Amino acid sequence: MYKNKKNGILGISITIAILILIVIFSNREANTSFFENVANKLVMPIQNGLTYLKNKVSGNSTFFSDINNLKIENQELKEKNSELEQSLRELENIKTENETLKEYLGLTEKYGEYKTMPAYVIDKDISNYSKTIVINVGKNDGIKENMIVIADEGLVGHIISVTDNTAKVRTIIDTASSISCLMSTSKDSIVCKGTLDSNSELKAMYISTDSNIIQGDSIDTSGLGGIYPKGIHVGIIKKIVSAKNITDRYAIVETAVNFNKLNTVLVIRDN
Repeated sequence: MYKNKKNGILGISITIAILILIVIFSNREANTSFFENVANKLVMPIQNGLTYLKNKVSGNSTFFSDINNLKIENQELKEKNSELEQSLRELENIKTENETLKEYLGLTEKYGEYKTMPAYVIDKDISNYSKTIVINVGKNDGIKENMIVIADEGLVGHIISVTDNTAKVRTIIDTASSISCLMSTSKDSIVCKGTLDSNSELKAMYISTDSNIIQGDSIDTSGLGGIYPKGIHVGIIKKIVSAKNITDRYAIVETAVNFNKLNTVLVIRDN
């Protein structure tokens, strides 16, 4: 009995095994699709991620290329800008030279009765105690001490020292300067001296008691008692200062020349 039972169990087991094999072989293709699906679900996201990164890298490569092009263009613009600035400076220099030539031409025409030499102002010492300028002509150009220096507007001063290539000019606003002048309306004589307080004013003194001083009157050199020739414009009477004693009255003369902006002059070599 036990033997028959054992044989029955074995038979059932064999039958089950055969059925399992049949199921496995009959579903082999289905199982293959399942594993492929699993693999696809695992691999595709990775593949998609790699593709995205690749596209990103390609896009960044274009970005860096654009940045490099912008750098090159920026450098080219800088070079062009530098060239334009250089051209502008050259044009400004030409303009300045033309203006200087016009000034010289105007000066030589205005003071045609004198033999003159043009010069540039290369240094200034316009302070309270010393009001001198230095010009770029000297002994080698035939320049000597006491020669008169003028500008388009009028009298500048006279030369007090000379080197081979430069000359120092004491301006009329220097406190050591003294000029014999005439008032254009009355033709009365006055003496104009520089002051400590101003770079554009002179003090007119020794005014005759019966002289009629007019504000705004023109003042020119008289040609008397000094090195300055007659008829060079000095300035205008700006203010009349009265005093208890009429002999002490004086006037303030505003100089025709703006010494702070003085750049070109003429030296009178022969008057």
